[in-house]
Amino acid sequence: MSDVGSDEFDEEHNKLGEYGGDRNEAGERHGFGKAVLPNGDTYQGQYENGKRHGQGTYRFKNGARYVGDYYQNMKHGQGTFYYPDGSKYEGSWVKDLREGHGVYIYPNGDKYDGEWLHHVRHGQGIYHYHETGSKFKGSWANGKMESAGEYIHSNHRYKGNFANSYPCCLGKYVFDIGCEQHGEYHQVEQPANTEENAKNRKARKSPYSQSREGYPTLRASGGAEEDHTESEWGENASTTVLKWIPKCVTGLTLWTPGKETSGEIHQSKLAARGMAIAKILHNRMPSIKGIFVKPPNSLKFI
Repeated sequence: MSDVGSDEFDEEHNKLGEYGGDRNEAGERHGFGKAVLPNGDTYQGQYENGKRHGQGTYRFKNGARYVGDYYQNMKHGQGTFYYPDGSKYEGSWVKDLREGHGVYIYPNGDKYDGEWLHHVRHGQGIYHYHETGSKFKGSWANGKMESAGEYIHSNHRYKGNFANSYPCCLGKYVFDIGCEQHGEYHQVEQPANTEENAKNRKARKSPYSQSREGYPTLRASGGAEEDHTESEWGENASTTVLKWIPKCVTGLTLWTPGKETSGEIHQSKLAARGMAIAKILHNRMPSIKGIFVKPPNSLKFI
């Protein structure tokens, strides 16, 4: 049940639940007060003309808690929401939704620090993977990685363009040995065998790691759906092959999203080093193929 709906009946009829605090001349809750709602939730904080308005703390009977600003019964302004699964969001709210800048810490230790819109990751942001230490830094749209971004690992990084949380088109790998491999990613759908089909059906049913059987659930969180963790390169129910097509090896260069770097300018400078770099890069190819930590079962690399 949502925060707004929890005491809506109580607010309208002023008969159910318990309240102790200030009131205005019209008998409405106004000023500081404490309320125990009919469903067992509690609120302690500021009221204005019968509605939660100002600073307050709302505690849900399932253990969730919101501490922050209210505006006419809605979470609005700065606030922190503690979810039952141990995750936490701290940042800006607009009309009960995460919007603006905020930090979400997930149950597995992952963290997203960036912009939100209509309750999902949207704008510029950084997603930190707790288990691997890697991070994605770039643009988000409707909860997915989109446009320019980069995956940053301990000794290498990938810079390129993303679509629907997958790398696509032009990009480059930057290695700590002082060279880059330029190329582009192609996404290819492949038919799955019987075993893969079973896995795919399960993936379609359970794309959300933090909800029962994978379906998005609205918990007692003030109308706020708990966010879900981001697998590296996202998740896809179908068998998707990400095919990396290398084009050239160069020295370190500036990267401009959407523009291809041919590397011709650098080829003369790298003539003496070309063979040595190619040999080192060839020896590192196993790590390049495994550059994406914990890929989904349906994701393969060529």
